[in-house]
Amino acid sequence: MDTDVLGVPEPAVTAQIDGPYGPLIPMPDLTPDGLRAAVTKIAPSRLPALTQHLFEATTNAQQTASISPLRAFVHSWAVFVAIERHPARAARLRALERLVDTGTDDPTDAIAEIRRIRDEAEAETGL
Repeated sequence: MDTDVLGVPEPAVTAQIDGPYGPLIPMPDLTPDGLRAAVTKIAPSRLPALTQHLFEATTNAQQTASISPLRAFVHSWAVFVAIERHPARAARLRALERLVDTGTDDPTDAIAEIRRIRDEAEAETGL
């Protein structure tokens, strides 16, 4: 695997993002149950965060009489699932985030690539 100008490993070609068998799971229904089932399969350690976010979104939706908090929940977790169902894409995102977090190099290119990865994932969700 090559490294980019930032010294971060990157997939040699886009087709490698899926691996030899495509994404780990199909994109789920964009419902709390569909997203929970997907997270259970691809990132079970994140299930408590999903549950907490759903609880907070539901509470906020009730308090504000608005579905906006629930829409934000679905959007956030749908993008997460779209990224994590492609292991190479998820690993690349984490490497870029670590690079930005260290603050040792100019983060401009890394931030642009993070934005591109998130935009692609969002497009996959249809949101």
